[in-house]
Amino acid sequence: MNGLVNYVSCGMLWLVLAAKAPDLIRHRRDPYLRSICAVLGLAGLCFFLGAPPTVGAVNRLGGVPNLAAPLTYASITAYSAASQVLIVHWRGGPAVHRVARRWIAVYICVVVGIAATFALGEAPVERRTDLDTYYATTPFISQMIVLYLVGHLAAAGVTAVSSLRWARQVRGPLRVGLTVLGIGTLFSAGYSVSKLVAVIARWTGRDWSVLATGVSPGAAGLGALATVAGVLIPLLEPRLTEWRRARRTYLRLAPLEHALDDVLTRRRLRLPAPRFASPATRLMWRQTSIHNALSHLDTHLDPGLYERSRRAALRETGDPEQAEAVAWAAIIAAATRREADGPAAPRPYATGHEPAGRTPVRVPGPATLVRVADALAGAVPLPAARERGAATPTGSR
Repeated sequence: MNGLVNYVSCGMLWLVLAAKAPDLIRHRRDPYLRSICAVLGLAGLCFFLGAPPTVGAVNRLGGVPNLAAPLTYASITAYSAASQVLIVHWRGGPAVHRVARRWIAVYICVVVGIAATFALGEAPVERRTDLDTYYATTPFISQMIVLYLVGHLAAAGVTAVSSLRWARQVRGPLRVGLTVLGIGTLFSAGYSVSKLVAVIARWTGRDWSVLATGVSPGAAGLGALATVAGVLIPLLEPRLTEWRRARRTYLRLAPLEHALDDVLTRRRLRLPAPRFASPATRLMWRQTSIHNALSHLDTHLDPGLYERSRRAALRETGDPEQAEAVAWAAIIAAATRREADGPAAPRPYATGHEPAGRTPVRVPGPATLVRVADALAGAVPLPAARERGAATPTGSR
């Protein structure tokens, strides 16, 4: 084994940890976030220390045969503790800190036991991949092996049961995350079970070392990756939902930006388009371009046409919000042509003293802009615009 799978798994886990590091720096007192980062970091460390090349390097640098074994087992134990603490903080409750401290204390004792049994035992022959079965009958070393495997199996079992039981009580991304986490910890339990079976077989004189060297690494890899995926799904889903919503809005605003394209280009009002940006950033760029164009067209907007369009649309649809969008679409269409024809004429009621009963034109908000874009795209009729010949300008479709 060259350790490629270990290093790839470690790299993926630490890459996610690096992505979460800025959040940890900003919210370093958040115990839940600290637990997530601990799970990611320790899971990657387990793969790194367990890779045969790393095992050889640690043994050589430490000058002690098989020194990498207790270090790897300690990291697996710490990962087990971090998983338990994460579940405790995830569920919350009045005794969350006390329960978390108890789990940490239990696994500190396991780590101390691993160190003590390794110091008391003798393992002079370096074994990079099959130490568990090779030393399964060696005094103290066998106890060290069983201690870390039982500790890991207990943590995986409790986490799996807690996650799958809790998943039945919730909905949405949290339920998906808990289900994936539960399945991942079942795979992790398979790691400990396969190694324990191989060790017990060694006690009875059988050689089932393939379980420890072939089956258990695969179960550990699947378990760690699925566990981390289960942890991240509830965290990433709200952001993905926000990105999907931003992308839909960005696409719906395209007809409005296209209708204003001539103004934006001639007057150089459009900012440079962002590259490799998130949907939310691209949406902000498009909204900014639209607002720049509308601000430039302010003196060309006709409040009279706005009012007539709004009333006509309100009579046809009975929907005040849609009527407002239709009215805006009508005066924007007319204003773009008027601006292209020459200098702005004095705007009616430019003093701000509109006649009684006349609704002043106000800058539309984001939701209204989307409905205006729908109107310009032809999704809703423009009755008043047709009456005044202010249909959607050429090139806006």
